[in-house]
Amino acid sequence: AFLILLIIICCCCCCCRRKKNKGKDKEKIKLGALKNSVTTSLVQPDIDLLKKSQENESRGRLQYSVEYNFQREEITVAVKQAASLKAMDSGGTSDPYVIVYLTNDTRKKNETKVHRKTLSPTFNESFNFKLLQTELEETDVVMQVFDFNRFSKHDVIGEVRLPLRNMDLNHVIEEWKELSAKSTMETERLGEICISLKYIPVTSKLIVVILEAKKLKKMDDNGLSDPYVKVQLALNKKKWKRKKTGVKKNTLNPYFNEEFTFDVTLEQMKNVDLIISVWDYDKVNKNEQIGKIFLGCRSSGNALRHWSDMLAHPRRPIAQWHSLQPAEEVDNVLALKSHLKLPLPNR
Repeated sequence: AFLILLIIICCCCCCCRRKKNKGKDKEKIKLGALKNSVTTSLVQPDIDLLKKSQENESRGRLQYSVEYNFQREEITVAVKQAASLKAMDSGGTSDPYVIVYLTNDTRKKNETKVHRKTLSPTFNESFNFKLLQTELEETDVVMQVFDFNRFSKHDVIGEVRLPLRNMDLNHVIEEWKELSAKSTMETERLGEICISLKYIPVTSKLIVVILEAKKLKKMDDNGLSDPYVKVQLALNKKKWKRKKTGVKKNTLNPYFNEEFTFDVTLEQMKNVDLIISVWDYDKVNKNEQIGKIFLGCRSSGNALRHWSDMLAHPRRPIAQWHSLQPAEEVDNVLALKSHLKLPLPNR
């Protein structure tokens, strides 16, 4: 009897142990199923969704007006007020002000007064800009809202960007607009230049004609420039020959039509860079560079096509327009060496 009782107790213990293990197995399965769904998203949220939410987060709204005077060729931008601005300070407020400028001349920037500790400031400030009718199609009005900080860099709350080509400027435009994230790409327009190239293999002559330029960047306070062009040859990445045009006063659309001839053998043409730079002449201060291009076998895009067309059609002048690039960018690509050889120190 005792033996039978002992067998019954052992069987009960085994059954209980099996049930416990089954419960644990079920629990493990449930946790495993959750691992790749709930727990992962709690620990590490989707990065793309996070970026989108940051871009789409509310930054507030801005009320403004835009008026263009066709007779005076002048635009008036009025910053009226803002509402529901994003809080940038630890106290849950901001110290907002607005910077206003046109993309055709980013040097001239106007700013409103700073309004302390508010997310709904009233500005009511107007700014006038000279803007030719010919520039309307390619100009944007930019209004950037900043949070003022006394001891650190001012934070950007957001901006409103208005392409004038999309606006009916025959009447005053007044409206509210949501602020968006500040644009990371500010494409500054430096202007364009038209040049003609001709190569004569028999006489080893490279003929460069600087024809004209248009829509040059404004460099002077009067909204104009005094442009001239430098034409330079580099051989094997070393400065070689240089010439320049005359200065054209008070214009952003100069006409030069000046021809320059260089002696360059066909063998040298493989290793020559033709560098064209447009400058603003200044009688008192240092002359400033507006923009630059270079042509040759090392160039790319339109510049390389122009150079290739010239070589493919000897004795025929080939003219083409080129967009000016920032001088620093062109210089980095050229990576010219100094043509001066310094003497070694005596030992």
